[in-house]
Amino acid sequence: MELKPIIAIQDMVHTKPIVKKTHCYKWLAPIIDQNAEITIRIVGSDESKNLNTIYRKKKYPTNVLSFLVDDAHHLIGDIVLCAPVIEEEARDQSKNLEAHYAHLIIHGALHLYGYDHENKTDAEIMEEKEIKILTKLGYKNPYLLEEKKSQ
Repeated sequence: MELKPIIAIQDMVHTKPIVKKTHCYKWLAPIIDQNAEITIRIVGSDESKNLNTIYRKKKYPTNVLSFLVDDAHHLIGDIVLCAPVIEEEARDQSKNLEAHYAHLIIHGALHLYGYDHENKTDAEIMEEKEIKILTKLGYKNPYLLEEKKSQ
């Protein structure tokens, strides 16, 4: 029997799902192991701010947080997405909302696998990996869109 990752989606904000499980499998296929278990939780600003305050000591909601639960036997982790922040970023940066969710879910999964952006070198490695995956999936480089918007 072929193993398939387990992806659970908990949308605490929308009445109609905004992120589909089939999309998540496609977006995460280049990253996650076959036996990984990931929960994607879509939350509002209050929950995001609370988690960000507790775990990162930053008192504001943020677009994505990742929590590694276990990686001793196989990857188990949570990706928490803040819908209001993501929707505002997509609007402000003139990004397609689906593409922005794809980017942030990929970004969150890379964090679960130990990637980070705490320094310039690590950020470049992580961004390069994100861009490569997104391009293969047919999405534009999200960092070019940000650069154009800030110019």
